[in-house]
Amino acid sequence: MNNPLVSARRISQPLDSDFNSDEDLQRRYSRIRSRSEALARLLSAEELVVQSMPDASPAKWHLAHTTWFFETFLLLNHAPGYVEFDPQYAFLFNSYYEALGPRQPRPQRGLITRPSADEVFEYREHVDTHMRALLRMMPSSELRALVTLGFAHEEQHQELMLMDVLHLFSQSPLRPAYDVRWPRPSPGRQGRFRTLAPGLREQGANGDGFVFDNEAPRHPVWLQGFEISDRLVTNGEWLAFIRDGGYTRPGLWLADGWAEVQAQRWEAPFYWERRGTTWLQMTLAGRQPIELDAPVMHVSYFEAAAYAEWAGARLPTEAEWEVAAIAGVLEQQDDVGWQWTQSAYSAYPGFRASPGAVGEYNGKFMSSQMVLRGGASVTPAEHVRPTYRNFYRPQQRWMFSSVRLARDLRSDAVEVADNREFAADVIAALSARPKSISPKYFYDAVGSDLFEAICVTPEYYPTRTETSLLRSIAAEIAAGIPDGGVLVEFGSGASDKTRLLLDAAPQIAAYVPIDISADALAKAVERLTADYPHLLLAPLAGDFTAELSLPTAVAQLPKIGFFPGSTIGNFLPEQAVEFLRSAYHLLGSDCMLIIGADVVKDEAILVAAYDDAQGVTAQFNKNLLARINRELGGDFDLDAFDHVARWNPAFNRMEMHLVSRVGQIVNAAGLPFTFKAGESLHTENSHKFTRESFEALANSAGWRLERQWLSGAPEFAVFCLKPIQPEES
Repeated sequence: MNNPLVSARRISQPLDSDFNSDEDLQRRYSRIRSRSEALARLLSAEELVVQSMPDASPAKWHLAHTTWFFETFLLLNHAPGYVEFDPQYAFLFNSYYEALGPRQPRPQRGLITRPSADEVFEYREHVDTHMRALLRMMPSSELRALVTLGFAHEEQHQELMLMDVLHLFSQSPLRPAYDVRWPRPSPGRQGRFRTLAPGLREQGANGDGFVFDNEAPRHPVWLQGFEISDRLVTNGEWLAFIRDGGYTRPGLWLADGWAEVQAQRWEAPFYWERRGTTWLQMTLAGRQPIELDAPVMHVSYFEAAAYAEWAGARLPTEAEWEVAAIAGVLEQQDDVGWQWTQSAYSAYPGFRASPGAVGEYNGKFMSSQMVLRGGASVTPAEHVRPTYRNFYRPQQRWMFSSVRLARDLRSDAVEVADNREFAADVIAALSARPKSISPKYFYDAVGSDLFEAICVTPEYYPTRTETSLLRSIAAEIAAGIPDGGVLVEFGSGASDKTRLLLDAAPQIAAYVPIDISADALAKAVERLTADYPHLLLAPLAGDFTAELSLPTAVAQLPKIGFFPGSTIGNFLPEQAVEFLRSAYHLLGSDCMLIIGADVVKDEAILVAAYDDAQGVTAQFNKNLLARINRELGGDFDLDAFDHVARWNPAFNRMEMHLVSRVGQIVNAAGLPFTFKAGESLHTENSHKFTRESFEALANSAGWRLERQWLSGAPEFAVFCLKPIQPEES
């Protein structure tokens, strides 16, 4: 038989790194082939041959088709002297490869009663015997690529087999279980929206390991800021949609979707059945009562889009989903249900299908289908990855499909990702004795602008002094930055000082700015994108003192941490140690950390810097109260509080306070709080350092002081830290 295959290289990226040896290739072949047969062994002879609908295929056909794939694309052209098991199988078990000739129509696969199931298992054993011999012959790169494609193809059919079996059993009046021990999705909390900042990102596979051709080429995409739920929509949430008339309100539905609702009489997800007041769901473990806190499954794109409209949200684009997955903010990512996106299945810029039969694998389906991302409980674990693009027609429901919501970034959501955390911290701060709150809440959009104004006041020396010092030492810092390094900045703000390092070190390949203000982050990224078009930008909106994960795209690059502005001084000593330890964990043992820190100096200079004559710092401090009023329904009278800056020599720190002028009761986050006259809300510390005190702090967190640079008066220091290696301990 003539094989018109030209190359499998466009179906996959370089594959030599997928396996350590040919022996690994053989073991994986045996494992994947055995799993298909193990799935089929739970079925009776009758169940192996039945086709329950045109979109499904009999399990026997899946077993034979995956075997035909190895026979056709590998053995016939690469195994010397191989003879087809049965030439008729090319007609019976071809799926859609037009280049390979005619085939049994898909809706009639259930009519293939011959060969018998036993003969199909004999066919598999015949092909497996010859494949094992072929794999022992030190296969070429082209052959390894084809084998790996065959693995992925069979894993896809393992998932399809389980999908089709569930549909088959759902049609039986007995509603039998495929496997009574089949695990059900674990119930859990409802999803929370996570904020991701706008920026220029990259989408698609980067060439590491096996991928399908439709996952490439990797290309830049610009994303507006958005929110995405960290968990999937639950059955309980879907029931609320049903009870609110979700399936009877045409205004929620796309036109084609509403036509499907009417024609198919949809009133609930696929496999749901109502028994009196109880809803049951068909699963691989048999018919079960739905669990309200478990993810909803088996819904079409039309249903997912209607639900999102009802919920005041939308479905994510596939680029948004991929960026969020790589950023590590998604739970239930690839082990529950495939997640619909609002993206139509089409080619990435620069995509070209391979010539020949293998080129028909993905490209020919790029019409009238929608993309799903992630993976499902029926997906082999080694088959999932963040760039995988699944696709189905928008009305289909028998696959294991679920729903994850997204939203455009609201104007009231750009300031902080989760107001519940803000409210909890405000309640705790105003209830404490003495009252004290984290300075991280200064930096909403208004606060960030006010801080930029502080930095240009005559009295506030730290920014000018540090900037001047960084400008003079940028080349020395750059000399220690390796080629292809990634600069990770904690509390990046406007990223102005960052430019000094980027200009001095063109070898920097990527920049990860981290800031709690998504608005400030968005503005900075927009400017940097225009000025540094070849720099990979991967912004992270969030609290840099919390546990973070770097994007996968930069995870393997050498790291340079950057923490200017003497923000380290805002921490209590134990908090500073905790931050330095977390930075060590994030950056890795082969990194360096550049930190700016203010130096102990004359008290008058310090107090003036934190209580400028124009009153900008006072506005900045009082904006915290204004923010509580805006976001938490507070009723603070800003004129009833004084901004106070004082030097505390016992701790070598400047302190900022908001001091109540009178006895008063204020409300915030739905609760009343009492202030006595003269009582203070402590809003910020700014510790000042000596070389000795900073070195001791760094050592206690696992860092050694590599170098110090000191400016002229008023003095400001920049420190270079490196991890203490085991032999230094």
